[in-house]
Amino acid sequence: MVFNSTLSTSSYFILGGYLQVGNTRYLYFMLTAFLYVVMVVLNTSLIVVICMNRSLHEPMYMFLCSLFVNELYGSSGLFPSLLTQILSDIHTVSASFCYLQIFCLYSYGNVEFTNLAVMSYDRYLAICFPLQYNTRMTFNKAVIFIVALWLFSFVIFLITLSLNIRLSLCGNIINSLYCQNYLVVKLACSDTKVSNIYGLFATALFFLVSLFPILFSYMKILKICFSGSKQTRQKAVSTCTPHLVSLLNFTCGCCFQIVQSRFDMTSVPSVLQIILALYFLIIQPLLNPVMYGLQMSKIRKICKHLFC
Repeated sequence: MVFNSTLSTSSYFILGGYLQVGNTRYLYFMLTAFLYVVMVVLNTSLIVVICMNRSLHEPMYMFLCSLFVNELYGSSGLFPSLLTQILSDIHTVSASFCYLQIFCLYSYGNVEFTNLAVMSYDRYLAICFPLQYNTRMTFNKAVIFIVALWLFSFVIFLITLSLNIRLSLCGNIINSLYCQNYLVVKLACSDTKVSNIYGLFATALFFLVSLFPILFSYMKILKICFSGSKQTRQKAVSTCTPHLVSLLNFTCGCCFQIVQSRFDMTSVPSVLQIILALYFLIIQPLLNPVMYGLQMSKIRKICKHLFC
C-alpha cells in the first residue's frame, strides 16, 4: 500500500488516529454504539415532544427543536463511520466520503454556534421586552431565523470545501479519528492562497454573525439584571443558565479541536488526544437534551406526563 500517493492516483485517505486495541475493540464498539443510541433517543424524543404539542409551538422551543435536530445531524456525521472504523483493521475512507464527513461536521459546528446566537437574542427580547416579546418574536419570524441560520451555515462552509476539493494533494494520511478540513489542506502541494484568504474571510464573517448577537444580548441582559427587580434577575438566571452552559461547553470543545489539529500533540497521551478529538461531538449532543429537558418546566411536565 502506498501511503504518500497523490489524490490523483489514490482516491482514499488513511486515518492515523486509531490505536491497535485487539479484541477490546468490541467493548469500545458497544460503548460507542450505546452512546450513539442514547443521543438519538434523547434528541428525537424532545423533537417529537415539541412538534406534537401545540403549547410548545413558541419561538424559544422552535429554536430548541432546531438545536436538537442539529445534534442528530452532527452525531450522525461521525458515529456510523466511527463504529465502522473501530471494527476495521485498515482505517481507510474514500475521498468522497471524507469530504462529505468534513462538510457534515463543520456545518454542524456552524449551525450550533449560529443557533445559540439566535437563542441569545431571543432570550434578550424575552427578558428586556417581556410585554412586546410576542410581537417582536413571532412564530413566523422564528421560522425565518431558523431557515436563515441553516442556509448561512451550509453555504459559508460549502464554498470553503469547494475550494479545498480542487487542491492537489501530496499525501493521504490524516492523523485523526475522522476527516478534518485543516488536516486535508495540510496535505496540499498546490497553491492554497485562495483557500487561505477565503478561510480568513469566512471565519471573520462567521464570528461577526454569531458572536455579535451573543455579546450584545448578554450585555443588555446583565444591564437589566443589575437595574431590575429580584424577579427579573431570577427569570434571567433560570432562562440563561442552560444556554450559557451549552455555549461555554461547545466553545471549549471547539477550542480543544482547533488546538489539537494545529499544534504538535505527540507529547500528549493518545487516550487524551482521542477524548479531546471527540469531546464536542459527544458531550454536546448528550448535554443539550438532558439540560434543556430538565430545566425547561413546560418540556419537563410534558415528558413526565408522557413517560410516567
